[in-house]
Amino acid sequence: MGKLIVTEFMTLDGVGQGPGGPEEDEEGRFIHGGWQAPTLSAETGAAIFEQARSMDALLLGRRTYDIFADYWPKAPAEIPFTALINGVPRYVASSTLSGPLSWAGASVLPGDLATAVSELKQRHENIHVIGSLNLLQSLLQLGLVDQLRLWQHPVLLGSGKKVFGAGTAPAALRLSHAVSYESGVVQFTYDALGVPPKYGDMAKGEEENRRMMESRRLIGE
Repeated sequence: MGKLIVTEFMTLDGVGQGPGGPEEDEEGRFIHGGWQAPTLSAETGAAIFEQARSMDALLLGRRTYDIFADYWPKAPAEIPFTALINGVPRYVASSTLSGPLSWAGASVLPGDLATAVSELKQRHENIHVIGSLNLLQSLLQLGLVDQLRLWQHPVLLGSGKKVFGAGTAPAALRLSHAVSYESGVVQFTYDALGVPPKYGDMAKGEEENRRMMESRRLIGE
C-alpha cells in the first residue's frame, strides 16, 4: 500500500495562498503573492527537491494543476524539478475538468475521491500532493493523508487562505522530523496516526498533583 504525502509552504500564521508569485492566486483580492521567494535559498531548494525525489505520482487540485500546467511543460531543463514533475503520472481531482488534458501524462481522477485515491495507493508507492489547499481539506476529512511536510516561513500576512482552515478534521499527528535553516524557514514532517486527538484537563491534573504531593508529605517521603 502506497503513501499519500502532502507538502505545503506556509507562513507563520498558516497562510498557504500564492507563495510563488504576485499573480499565482489572487482569489479573495489576495495581495501578498510571492511571499515565499525572499526566503528561498540554495539550501532549502535542495532539501525540497530531495524530499520530492521519492515521488512516483503527483495529485493536484484544479487550481494548482492550472498553475503547474502553465509552467512545468516549458520550464528550463536545468531546473531539477522539471524532469521530475514532467516524468511522473499526474492526477487532478476536479469535478469541472474532463476529457484529455493538454499536459501530457496528466489525467482527471475518476469517480469519488476516497475510492480513487485508495486505488492510486495500490498502484503507486509515494503519491505527492503539493499546495492544492481545497483538495487538502477533503483528503484530511477522508483520512487519506499519511504524512504532512510543512515548510513554515518567518512571515505574517494576516489574510489569505489557510493551510488548515475552517473545517479541518481533528487528527493526532506524530512529529518525525524537524530542521531549521539560516533563512528562518523551519521544516516539520508529521506522520498521521489515524486517530483523533486526545484531550485532558490541565486544572484537574494540577489538583491531582497537589494531592499526590500532600500524600507524600504526610507519609514522610
